[in-house]
Amino acid sequence: MIITGANYQNYLIGVQSVVIDPIDRLWILDTGRVYTPDGKTLVQSSFGGPKLISINLSNNSIIQTILFPPTVAYPDSYLNDVRFDLYAPITDSGKGVAYITDSSSEGRNGLIVVDLGTGESWRHVSATQAVRPDAGFVGFVNGQSVYYYDATTGGTTYFPIGSDGIALSVNGENLFFCPLSSRRLYSIPTALLRNRNSSSELRSQQGVVYHGEKGFSDGFETDSNGLIYMGNFEQNAVVAFNPYNGTVNTFVRDPRINWVDTLSVSTDGYLYFTSNQLHLSAGSYPGTDRRVKPYALFKAKLPNGGKKLILT
Repeated sequence: MIITGANYQNYLIGVQSVVIDPIDRLWILDTGRVYTPDGKTLVQSSFGGPKLISINLSNNSIIQTILFPPTVAYPDSYLNDVRFDLYAPITDSGKGVAYITDSSSEGRNGLIVVDLGTGESWRHVSATQAVRPDAGFVGFVNGQSVYYYDATTGGTTYFPIGSDGIALSVNGENLFFCPLSSRRLYSIPTALLRNRNSSSELRSQQGVVYHGEKGFSDGFETDSNGLIYMGNFEQNAVVAFNPYNGTVNTFVRDPRINWVDTLSVSTDGYLYFTSNQLHLSAGSYPGTDRRVKPYALFKAKLPNGGKKLILT
């Protein structure tokens, strides 16, 4: 039996991301989706599967479970990454918000907002070009092109992954994001995302800002100086986007670095990130798993006293 979500709110089904928020709670983002045993079909989710779970790290107890309705997390959605702003005045509940990317390879990409006090959630900039993969996009890792492998047909296509990397600005007023299948960087004022009136979707679409290209990357992270770090697979590097002047510069480069993801800035002043060889997994052409263990976790000292961004 494949558990896909219905009546399984108390189970983890397909966890995509884990993040520690500004007050040291662990949040688990569950897509509610898993592959069939033959690896050919990503089963659609149902209510109870897609969820956001908060954990008290002092005693490992569950604090809160937020379930996403099918109108927010569609059956073919893929909840990818999450960031938190706990500044009390931004919501009536005073508990802050979470921002989530839907990177679905099946088309309906967008940004999801969650009121952490009420548990309500909603979508914005759905299916617009800013959150969708670039048509005909081909990325390279270690000099090799990366194509998507369709296990059902045995054919190859361009990578169809939408909105993925996500990071808040240092003051929480802007959310930066990118589709995975793109080199483009975008942002949107978070006030537009939190708005839920009749014109809010149109205004959010109009409020998206394009910041130019930043390389082929997955996860993002911000430090206390406002720099936004992200991978650049094609350069075996982690780069930093400076929102104050719009430039992208190499932060660290090493031949051991490939598919950078799960970036996290700690209070110790280091950036931690994984190199997970995702481009060598069975989801990429030619459809065989070519990853070589062990996988790698790196850390690098941040410049100018940069530390974990605390938005409370």
